[in-house]
Amino acid sequence: MNKALYALLPLLCAPLAAQAEMQVLIKIPRLTLEASEKLAQATIAACRKDGIQIGVSVVDRSGDVMVFMRDTLAPRVTIEISRQKAYTAVNFNAPLSTMENRFTQPFSVGKIDGLVFSAGGIPIEAAGNIVGAIGVSGASTGEQDEACAREGLKSIAFELETAGI
Repeated sequence: MNKALYALLPLLCAPLAAQAEMQVLIKIPRLTLEASEKLAQATIAACRKDGIQIGVSVVDRSGDVMVFMRDTLAPRVTIEISRQKAYTAVNFNAPLSTMENRFTQPFSVGKIDGLVFSAGGIPIEAAGNIVGAIGVSGASTGEQDEACAREGLKSIAFELETAGI
């Protein structure tokens, strides 16, 4: 009888062992303020090369603004539009240029305050994790906004690519 009990012991203790290994905290990578500032500055510089004045927002993975910058002559409206583009990109984890027809397709997302489905927002990933997003507003087209954002992302690309090493 004791041999049978000893044989069943691992099966009886397995739930306890699994519970002891249960993870209670998750380490979440975060975009730093310094990286956010560098990204915003590089994005503004990219648009300036084309004579475009923009507003740029960089948000964290929760969609909260880390940095906002507005070039000297960029209209005030770029503040809110760039924030909403970044917020939408981080929440849908997709470049907004791939989502512009979201309301014209069947099963479209309904209008929700704070979401903008216009090109110019791109999620930011590092080590396989979404860490934030960038939103740009002020160019003549969303495609120009997005091109500036992509150019700006190059300024921190190495750091993002090597974050998991």
